[in-house]
Amino acid sequence: MSNIVAFLILAIVYYIGEFIGTKSKAWIPSVFVIAALFLVGYWTFFPKDIVELAGMGPPLGGILVIMLCITHMGTIISIRQLMQQWKVILIALAGLTGMVAFCWFLAMPLAGREYVIAGLPPLTGGIVAAVMMSEAALERGLTAAAVLAIAMYACQGFVGYPLTAVALKIEGRKLLEEFRSGKHQVAAAGEIDEAAGNMKVEEEPRRKLIPPMPEKYTTTAFILGKMAISAYISSLLGSITGLNQAVWALIVGIVLTEIGFLDRDSLNKAKSYGFLMYVLMVYVFAGLKDATPQMLMDTLGPMAIIIVIGVTGMVLFSIVAGKILGISWNMACAVSLTALYGFPPNYILTEEACKALAENKEEHEFLMGKMLPMMIVGGFVTVTITSVIIAGIFVNLF
Repeated sequence: MSNIVAFLILAIVYYIGEFIGTKSKAWIPSVFVIAALFLVGYWTFFPKDIVELAGMGPPLGGILVIMLCITHMGTIISIRQLMQQWKVILIALAGLTGMVAFCWFLAMPLAGREYVIAGLPPLTGGIVAAVMMSEAALERGLTAAAVLAIAMYACQGFVGYPLTAVALKIEGRKLLEEFRSGKHQVAAAGEIDEAAGNMKVEEEPRRKLIPPMPEKYTTTAFILGKMAISAYISSLLGSITGLNQAVWALIVGIVLTEIGFLDRDSLNKAKSYGFLMYVLMVYVFAGLKDATPQMLMDTLGPMAIIIVIGVTGMVLFSIVAGKILGISWNMACAVSLTALYGFPPNYILTEEACKALAENKEEHEFLMGKMLPMMIVGGFVTVTITSVIIAGIFVNLF
């Protein structure tokens, strides 16, 4: 397969998912459709290296695009927003606690100890946890458990995508009813309004430590260059502290935006967001190439038990936490479900739901301002941070 043909096929597959997601008004999430098409493709005519052939494999379709996109997340969430998301952190942690508890006490007798130990950390997060558990299982000769760890990573999103889409749409409808009745006010995307929790732009922008560059010199290359500097600083901090560099990318992105080094909403300002997000999503779905039909059949029973029981525990615990903290059950569920896919699907699912529900730009900005910060923070708490900690504990439990 030539490079051009590979690029064309991936573009067609991705657009089919986008079209169905838009046509169904997000009831069938685009990420769910794209993942299913990738899976069928790998089982039929896709070469295993189709993403690399299309030029979207590492390093661009790997650490580079991941760090740039996560840094971008830092440019659209202010420190004030993060300070207001402490409830989200508690809800996400409560959801993970429920998942671990239910799987340990209820799923283990049904699915088996090795399967639960191997499959639970990937269910709480992403590829890092899956690789850690798979390698640990192989070292102990537990081949089936190692396969389940990878299969769990490849398939958990199929549960998380539709459940999250439903939760976000229910929450979005409720918020829009309040907004249209005049309960909330919004100007545009930007800073949080403390009363309503909504994003809006300050009427008089605060003075930054680093003054802005004149617009005529703020080119795509200039913005991307500054983001690359931020990503490099994050990678250095990650190697020095041992904390995942993706976490640092979010933190550094927020701080450098606050002082004026990075532009607010950087990738959109650089007119690069759409392409880089496309590359990142294609790279994520490339992980499905190892999920063969036989692998899925062999692990289907234990995997289904772990997912159903684990997600049940997560949802119940997050709803209780949300009730205590004054967060709706819809939003509490959506936040905790980010553990099943993380970034960037959490961003795309939120954007897709808002796009489907909003009738104008003002309503779209209102919904994004209410739901996106919670979904982004939830994803980082679950996938980027907590799942790695859980995996680090579970590798010693075989």
